[in-house]
Amino acid sequence: MDSKGDGEESQNARGQRRQERERRKQSARQTPQQHSDSDSDTELLMSMASMVVSDDAPLQYLGTGFIYDEVMTRHKCEWDENYPENPARILQPLARCQQLGLVERCIPVPLRYATEDQIQWLHTQSLLEIAKASSATFECSLAAAGSSIELMDQILQKKMTNGFAMVRPPGHHAMQDEFCGYCTFNNAALAATHALNHGAERVLIVDWDVHHGQATQYMFYDDPRVMYFSIHRYEYGEFWPNLRESDYDFIGEGKGKGYNVNVPLNKTGMGDADYMAIFQTLLIPLAYEFSPQVIIISSGYDAAVGCPEFRPQVILVSCGLDSAVGDEKGEMLVTPAAYAHFVHMLSSVCEGRVCTLLEGGYCLQSLAEGCAMTLRSLLGDPCPMLPPLGEPSDSMITTILNVVKVLRPYWNCLQLFDYTERRETCPFEEVHSMPPRDNVEFSTPETQPEENDIMGNYPQQSEETIAKFAREISRLIAETSLAKAANRTCFVFDADMRKHKNMSDSSHPERPKRISAIFEQHREWGLLKRCLILESRRATEEEILEVHRQHYVNDMKDTVTMDEEELEQRPRNMRYNSIYMCKDTYECARLSAGCVLQAVDAVLTGQAQSGVAVVRPPGHHAECHAAMGFCFFNNVAVAAAYAQKKFDVKRILIVDWDVHHGNATQHMFYADPSVLYISLHRYDNGYFFPGSQEADAQFVGQGDGKGFNVNIPWSREKMGNAEYMAAFQRIVMPIAYEYAPELVLVSAGFDAALGDFLGGYKVTPECYGHMTHMLSGLANGKVVLALEGGYNLNSISLSMATCTSVLLGDPCPPMSCGEPNAK
Repeated sequence: MDSKGDGEESQNARGQRRQERERRKQSARQTPQQHSDSDSDTELLMSMASMVVSDDAPLQYLGTGFIYDEVMTRHKCEWDENYPENPARILQPLARCQQLGLVERCIPVPLRYATEDQIQWLHTQSLLEIAKASSATFECSLAAAGSSIELMDQILQKKMTNGFAMVRPPGHHAMQDEFCGYCTFNNAALAATHALNHGAERVLIVDWDVHHGQATQYMFYDDPRVMYFSIHRYEYGEFWPNLRESDYDFIGEGKGKGYNVNVPLNKTGMGDADYMAIFQTLLIPLAYEFSPQVIIISSGYDAAVGCPEFRPQVILVSCGLDSAVGDEKGEMLVTPAAYAHFVHMLSSVCEGRVCTLLEGGYCLQSLAEGCAMTLRSLLGDPCPMLPPLGEPSDSMITTILNVVKVLRPYWNCLQLFDYTERRETCPFEEVHSMPPRDNVEFSTPETQPEENDIMGNYPQQSEETIAKFAREISRLIAETSLAKAANRTCFVFDADMRKHKNMSDSSHPERPKRISAIFEQHREWGLLKRCLILESRRATEEEILEVHRQHYVNDMKDTVTMDEEELEQRPRNMRYNSIYMCKDTYECARLSAGCVLQAVDAVLTGQAQSGVAVVRPPGHHAECHAAMGFCFFNNVAVAAAYAQKKFDVKRILIVDWDVHHGNATQHMFYADPSVLYISLHRYDNGYFFPGSQEADAQFVGQGDGKGFNVNIPWSREKMGNAEYMAAFQRIVMPIAYEYAPELVLVSAGFDAALGDFLGGYKVTPECYGHMTHMLSGLANGKVVLALEGGYNLNSISLSMATCTSVLLGDPCPPMSCGEPNAK
């Protein structure tokens, strides 16, 4: 990076910059710029007045807490050595986390025993007395409950961002007055109650244990302060706990109606694609709208491969891993790596306050790996790449639509699913009826046996099945790359790019101050010292010619020797659209492209996990044969071709969120399936720049590239956070996970930002941060952002700095969303 002598600045200089930012914001509020009509100005100004955009530096990651104590190994079944809920369930995961060096990176949280008063927040005195009958079990249960409360307390006090409590016995089946399903006290419910007692107004409990956490559901069924979201094996009521109230139509009661979400899985063998569909379609949109202050994960891993069972203030995760591959209880096929993605997705909510509590999981190998991937994600390590995901099963689609059907009246984010109400457009017959199925025998108080068999009352796999899943899990582990770069984020900038300027109109929106303002914002927030700073370079002619034609490059080189009058006439003579030139334009354009290549180099050689290139002139309008729309060389397209040629990258995702359609990028890869191009842009029925019908949705690629060009065009309404988030959750990320890119390039234009009068949209800096976070879950975190457009200096500075902050591992800042526009 060449900052041309910019050293450490004085406090007085920083104060002057703050005053300048305030002046710019006041000017943006009071003085509409050219390029927009008065009605649009009025609407945009009203939107700006109603939204608060902070220029304070984002909250940094505070660390991950970890709690474990050997006391939790003392609870065991004395008369059955094969009993599934045994001490190895935490010893083996602990060993794997230690082997990967994860525990030593965590903040140790001391063991804490719950008091009897705390247990009686939710459980009866009589249950407490019965628990005392076994001293080891009682001690262990108090330790599990108390440690869950302690972890929650430290997250609430902001002593750490998130944490993992490796505790047992599990808790989510523990009833008010009854032990149930290996559970003594309800750890997640007690932790949630502690959060409510200490001022939390909204708590999200995510329970992905393969068994329905019926006790947690009962405890908050009428409480709108707690959203309980459970993904569980159900089989229309024939899977344990065999309850009618585990079905999708039990959504809460009283004031809590709509806050209980059951996602019942009605067949075995559900895998990553099915679970990802639940997260993308239901859980994440609901989480954003509920806006919890903390998330609790009841983290069971019995849905994992090989297991025989299956804005917020804080998120509680009941982390059962009995849906993991190989679990004999869950009989699901969720891979260990997928759990890292689940945690990553939830971490975008409520500034990353995620409290993860171990629940089930009985295939020790997949349990251990699932726990390790969960903890790794909490620590901010990149998510391991998943293979290209297929489509979810018909059974899963039916379940999701049924959940939408009953919850749609209560949540804005589900309004897009109006076709569930029309039989002719919904081919899944079960969506047009209500449960239960006939001839299913549910468990009720009347059907409970007087005594339960305590010997061998659990599923057991054959030696052949155990060996098969062991081979499969070992293969998954061997094929999962846990590579992590030496640096989180690299940063490249060169002040020489400011030499490209409009000699006759200093007020032109694509002006040198754009990159200066972004650079200064990064410095003020202390981001530069946390990044790997790269040297700049110019792209070679050979590199540029990978996507541009020789005659056009020659035309650009000719401008170096032209006088000012010739340069002024050049765009008109060459029929370039929306272009100005000066004698430094050619070298600046080479420098802009070269800086992006530097970032790609650093990311693909493992020097940095992600990259940020603050460059100009922008590139995504530059055609192979012509300059256009302030652009000369297509920086991101050059970078994609460079990555393919030098590093043999097979699949590249380009996401273009500039408010203008990247016409040239689309053209360059229109028939190429090795590049997936997704553009979100203002369209206005083809009348918004660049004014081409090819920006419409039906232009999806051609030949082998058909389906690999995705346009998300908007017309008429002024779009903002809600629309962009909906597009990401419903379109961008599902397609991206199916494509499974090896590198993500972002044409990061910020002219859809609130306050930009060229774009006229209302996207806040916080929203750009959230979109960046979502993309960073792909490609093992290999994401490079290259500046494109954006013409409000305050908006682009805050927006790009927020993206860099998120790439550095800082929590996503709080964001207001609202309801997506129906159009």
